[in-house]
Amino acid sequence: MDTLLPADQALARHALTASANAYAQYSGFAVGAAARMRNGAIHLGANLENASYGVAMCAEVSAITAANTSGSLDLEAIAVVGHRFTPPIVADQVVTPCGRCRQLIFEASQISGVDIRVISCSADLEQIDVSPISILLPSAFGPRAIGLDQDWIGMRATLAERVRVLQAQLVQKD
Repeated sequence: MDTLLPADQALARHALTASANAYAQYSGFAVGAAARMRNGAIHLGANLENASYGVAMCAEVSAITAANTSGSLDLEAIAVVGHRFTPPIVADQVVTPCGRCRQLIFEASQISGVDIRVISCSADLEQIDVSPISILLPSAFGPRAIGLDQDWIGMRATLAERVRVLQAQLVQKD
């Protein structure tokens, strides 16, 4: 952990803290994620399991969704921490994003224009691997591959304007 920049150390600690909010009663494996925006804002996520196992939500998806809900996908880094909290307790293994999460991180990287750093950690924060998403998901398919990497900024502005119009209509009804 000492080899990380202070901001990345803090991000890893945020991810560990977020893992306490995991809903992981089926696997007993808690995952926390912390996504940092270029402006320094941090968004947290935790895994959310379900009795229908395929309906689970990964911590990374949760953190990226929180960032997007704040109004931006301008991410620069994401930290992931996972640990088994039921016997046998395991906290010393590095947890990396699954393939689905890597694809979502890659998409955010194309929107932000940053090769997002992925900080994969053991829960004791003794083992940490740092890789850009381009290494974790080489030859990835994303918005640039279909010519849409620049469209979202304008589309997001159009969406925001449409919501303002809808909100104004609601005020007029009240």
